[in-house]
Amino acid sequence: MVKEIKTMKMGDVNDFTNFMGAVIDEASFDKISEAIEFAKKAKRAKIIVGGGHDKSKGFFIEPTVIVTTDPKFRTIEEELFGPVMTIFVYNDKDYAKTLKLCDQTSAYALTGAIFARDRDAIVQAERALIHAAGNFYINDKPTGAVVGQQPFGGGRASGTNDKAGSALNLLKWVTPRTIKETFVPPKDYRYPFLGEK
Repeated sequence: MVKEIKTMKMGDVNDFTNFMGAVIDEASFDKISEAIEFAKKAKRAKIIVGGGHDKSKGFFIEPTVIVTTDPKFRTIEEELFGPVMTIFVYNDKDYAKTLKLCDQTSAYALTGAIFARDRDAIVQAERALIHAAGNFYINDKPTGAVVGQQPFGGGRASGTNDKAGSALNLLKWVTPRTIKETFVPPKDYRYPFLGEK
């Protein structure tokens, strides 16, 4: 993974040979670079690739991978919106417990993914993480929902799960009302089946 990440070319988006560009603005750059610096100093974490950031000419953050022994580490809980991934290694026997950690660690619930070969493990994760991500991917990259084909929306602090790009979003803009009018009023409270023997 480290070797592959080092091949990622970063620079001006006008050069189509660049895999990635700068982050969206200076505020985002400052938030992400501050989180990276926090990880560099933390005793419970280690940066295994990346960690560089430079705003002298654009707001560029190197793809960064952090490994931590703390499942509640800051870069796991915060939504950074930048090229930073944090890894927490768990024991196989703690899979159910780890899924619970995933569900409870963050206030956000925008996007999530699981990569697995074992169908039972996939089903277990999909059920355990039902409220952890508005968009849940199985064995696929957890970014870039296809507009018009894949509705996109998150829950919890990430939104109301109303799925922009789909008919579900329309409910946000309307006030549903049901009207029932009867032209033949009931003459008895009894249903016909009550007379059956």
